[in-house]
Amino acid sequence: MPQTVAQVLARYTEGPQTGVFTDGSCSGNPGPGGWGVVYVMDGRILAQDHGHDPQTTNNRMEFTAMIAALNLLGPAEPMDVYTDSQLVVNTLTQWAAGWERNGWKRRDGEVKNLELVQEAWALVRARPLAKVRWIKAHDGSLWNEYADSLATAYMRNEV
Repeated sequence: MPQTVAQVLARYTEGPQTGVFTDGSCSGNPGPGGWGVVYVMDGRILAQDHGHDPQTTNNRMEFTAMIAALNLLGPAEPMDVYTDSQLVVNTLTQWAAGWERNGWKRRDGEVKNLELVQEAWALVRARPLAKVRWIKAHDGSLWNEYADSLATAYMRNEV
C-alpha cells in the first residue's frame, strides 16, 4: 500500500534539505505509471508537481519527472536535481551529448524514449547551473521518499 504524503513526512528525516527531487513509477512495465516532483529549499516545499499515464513504462515516467523538475527552475538558477534513476543521470551527464553529435543514434542502435531524452537534454543545456544527481532509492531520504509517494499515488490515480 502506498504511503500518504503525511506518513512520509512523519517517518523520514534524512537526506538533503534543498533541491528538486524527482521520481517515476510504474505498476507493470509497461502499465499504469506516475511521476512526482518536489522543489525544496531548507526543508520547505516551494513547489511540487505530479501526473500519471494509464499505459507507460518506468523509464518514461522517470524522464517525465526530470523534465517537470527542470521546468521548475530558471535558466540561471543553481540547484541540485535528484533522481534515483541511474539511467536518467547517465543519459543527461554522460551519453546525450554524444548521441546528439551522432544524429541521436547510439553505437548499438536507437535511443529509447528519444522525444523525452531530447526534451530533458535541451532543458539541461538551457540550465547550466542545475546539476543532475543520483540519490539512492528508499534509503530514508525524506524528499526522495516524498517524490516517490507522489509518483506512486498518481500512478494509481488515487489523488
